[in-house]
Amino acid sequence: MNKRILANDGLVEEAQKYLKQQGFTVETEKRDEEDLMSEIGDFDALLVRSATKVTRELLEAGVKDGGKLKIIGRGGVGTDNIDLEAAKELGVIVKFAPNGNTNATAEHAMGLIFAVARRVPLAHHSLMSGTWYKKRFKGVELFGKTLGIIGCGRIGQALAAKAGALGMKVIGYDLYRSIDAPLTYVDTIPELLAQSDFVSLHCGGTEPVINTEELKQMKETAYLINASRGKNVAEDALYEALKTGQIAGAALDCYETEPKREGLPFENKLQDLDNIVMSAHLGASTNNAGVRTGMEIAEVVTGYLRRGEYGNSVNVGETVEEEDTEVYTIFITHEDKPGMFGKFGTLMGEMGVNIRENNSRKLGEQVQTVYMVHAKPTEEVRQALEGIEGVNRVTI
Repeated sequence: MNKRILANDGLVEEAQKYLKQQGFTVETEKRDEEDLMSEIGDFDALLVRSATKVTRELLEAGVKDGGKLKIIGRGGVGTDNIDLEAAKELGVIVKFAPNGNTNATAEHAMGLIFAVARRVPLAHHSLMSGTWYKKRFKGVELFGKTLGIIGCGRIGQALAAKAGALGMKVIGYDLYRSIDAPLTYVDTIPELLAQSDFVSLHCGGTEPVINTEELKQMKETAYLINASRGKNVAEDALYEALKTGQIAGAALDCYETEPKREGLPFENKLQDLDNIVMSAHLGASTNNAGVRTGMEIAEVVTGYLRRGEYGNSVNVGETVEEEDTEVYTIFITHEDKPGMFGKFGTLMGEMGVNIRENNSRKLGEQVQTVYMVHAKPTEEVRQALEGIEGVNRVTI
């Protein structure tokens, strides 16, 4: 039966075309909450961005009474709008597309750094209002300055490479250190804040990374950049720091509270200040990023529905090793005929061997199958498998 995919928050034409070429039926007409709840069980996959909320109730509607829902695909990085635990309990895989927005967000962060360092938006606004000022908007150069990056994943490293090309010294803090990152790691956030002329946030979380104490640890001449999560910065503390000159300035692309839809009013007391640059969560808002993200989520969803691939999974391990349970391997060379896997599974089950995963490929006229199991296979198991008709060789 043809599998159906609902892209409830839209999907670029290139990704729709790809999915259709893979044999899927793709629908992009947005369902409201009521319609989505009543129809979701008819779809094998639901693709969303940030607008659609994938609640426990929606997931339950997708699987109950023989519902077909197998996978949620999130275009982009954040999964705050998806109940990951409910999806895990109900047997629905959640995947994301983290790479499509990487360059766009890193470029926007770099643009914010330029904008706040040279006070470009303020100078623009002054000229548009009909007044010529130069001395008022004297800025600072980036060359030779230190950029501190908190969160050195894909986006943080992309920003580091761009800043390094401008002649900036780049330092970073992250719980996980990449050996190839184009920056120098420091051991603590206070160490990073004390050294940095610009601090850029590229981390997740629900609690402030920058609050009153952290702002005190920054240089008076330093600038704070946030193009990650609004909750990473305590806005009341930032307001006081900017108003009193505790730091030189800030540039924000995300906020503690944001309008839910395009065109709605936006009110924030940071708007009263003249040492801040603000943009409306534009980090991923480029045509290129939209196409890359759409294609990425289309490919990872196809990988799961067609081949059972777990790459880019959020609520399960991408590999068996990530489950933190020891695994062992059994290598079986056998004839390519029906029923072989059934025989292997039955025998190992009877001998107390729990199969975790298996991969199989043609090897000339034979087949090479590798089983990953949770119980260390014994010589008795090996001999029993080798005794199955059609098996040519078994190694453990």
